[in-house]
Amino acid sequence: MQSLLDPAVLFFVFGVLAGAVRSNLELPPAISKFLSLYLLMALGLKGGFALAQSGLTTSVATSLSLAVLLAVVVPLLGFVVLRRWLSGFDAAAVAATYGSVSAVTFVTAVQHLENHAVPFGGHMAAAMALMESPAIILAVLMANALRQKAAASVAVTVQAGGTAVLGGGPLPSNGQLPPLKKVLHESLTDGAQLLLLGAMVVGLVSGEAGRSAMQPFSGDLFKGMLAFFLLDMGLMTARNLPKLRGQSPWLMAYAVLGPLTHATLALALAKVFDVALGDTILLMVLAASASYIAVPAVIRHAIPEANPSLYFSLSLGITFPLNILFGIPLYTQVAHWAWGV
Repeated sequence: MQSLLDPAVLFFVFGVLAGAVRSNLELPPAISKFLSLYLLMALGLKGGFALAQSGLTTSVATSLSLAVLLAVVVPLLGFVVLRRWLSGFDAAAVAATYGSVSAVTFVTAVQHLENHAVPFGGHMAAAMALMESPAIILAVLMANALRQKAAASVAVTVQAGGTAVLGGGPLPSNGQLPPLKKVLHESLTDGAQLLLLGAMVVGLVSGEAGRSAMQPFSGDLFKGMLAFFLLDMGLMTARNLPKLRGQSPWLMAYAVLGPLTHATLALALAKVFDVALGDTILLMVLAASASYIAVPAVIRHAIPEANPSLYFSLSLGITFPLNILFGIPLYTQVAHWAWGV
């Protein structure tokens, strides 16, 4: 309950309520974009400053390795489960969405840990960046395999004298899919991701002197900026809730139970490899989060056969508010219990 009284979280709730009553309250897109870039830059600086103090250790390498492992296992597991109810292309798109991460959820979790004086490693910002792309790459590979399978099936049908009918969603306006090389380039060089890593390098190089110089920017302003951005996210969530009407109950259940399962998997791995408490909580948050910005932007063009409203509405309408309001404090409590502290 104490977590729900956090000002940033309360602003998110206020944004949802304002959107639900169809208020004309809104943030200009340019301001929203600036806030997201600010949060990533501040987070990267904080991570770099922390790394400069702690150095690169075995525990850092372990946490980063587990992050990459989760980024591969979660979308593969999701695809297998979702394939029971969705077409291959929709299953790949949703699996990619839930296999990637939400930067805002992570930033909110970082603020939550700082509020409760739970130490964590600055390298976890790098873990977030590493977890963003694998799911996209896997989804594109899955989609290409599905297309090749469909093409082979069509060839057999035609050779047998039948009539070939191709299914799936619409192709881009030029009738061609983007080449795999271009999709990989976009997923690996996303501007927000590069800003996060660049800011981390700046913090790492500048060290304690940099921390003191940037404290008014990356420290004092952070809480207010996060609250402002969560207000905007609340408004966006409310606008996307109507898109959930008519969705399969099984998919709605996946949007709730999938993140909990992914967080449990992260907890188990962290326990086996003796990851620190704060890093464990952030691993759980990252595994449980779902992308609603980076992945949908790439998948919309890379897998046009998939339904965008499906993967976007599930991640933003259900999973994001679930994590912000209840997930983060739940993962924190469970990790404390598992670590006996």
